[in-house]
Amino acid sequence: MSINEGIAIDARIVKSASRLKSNKKLEEIKARRNKPEDKLDKNGKPLKFARDIEFNWTVKNDKPYFGLKEHAAVDAKYGFVLTTVLSYASVHDTNYLAYCTLYSLHIKHKLAIVYADKGYHGEPNRSFIAMNDLKDGIMRKDEKNEKLTELEINRNKKISKTRYIVEQYFGLSHLHDNRQ
Repeated sequence: MSINEGIAIDARIVKSASRLKSNKKLEEIKARRNKPEDKLDKNGKPLKFARDIEFNWTVKNDKPYFGLKEHAAVDAKYGFVLTTVLSYASVHDTNYLAYCTLYSLHIKHKLAIVYADKGYHGEPNRSFIAMNDLKDGIMRKDEKNEKLTELEINRNKKISKTRYIVEQYFGLSHLHDNRQ
C-alpha cells in the first residue's frame, strides 16, 4: 500500500473551550502576558492553564466564532491524516494550501494530485501546484465576469466525490471537540 494517489486539503474552525472575550480584552491579556512574572502562578510556578490568547474571531455563515483554524491534508484514497497546521481563525483557507501540500511530502512516493474546495480557487495556488508538477484538483468557482461552464460544473462534482474524505476527518474530530 502506498500513499501517492493524492491529497485532499481543507480547513475547519476549532472553537475555543475558554470563555469568550472581546478583542479589546484579549489585547489587554496579551499585554499582561508579555512580562515573565505574569506567566507564573502565585507559587512562582509556570501557569498550567492560560486563556486562549492565540485565538481570534472569525465569521462563518453570518455567525461569529472564537478559536483557531485547523488546515489538514488527508490521503485521498485511504484517509490517513498527513499533516495539520493551525492558524488564527481569521486567516483565509487559501493561504495554507502550499503549507499543507509541502508538509505532506514526507511520503516516499511523489504525490499525484491536490484536491481542494472552491475556497482555494485562485492563481497563486494553481501556480504553486503547477510549479511542483502536481495535478490540479482544485474546484473552480464563478468569477465576477464569467460563470462556470457545464464542463467545469461536472469537474467540480467529480472532485467533490474524492475530496469528501477530508470532510470525514473533520466530522470525526468534531464529534470529540465538545467532550469532556
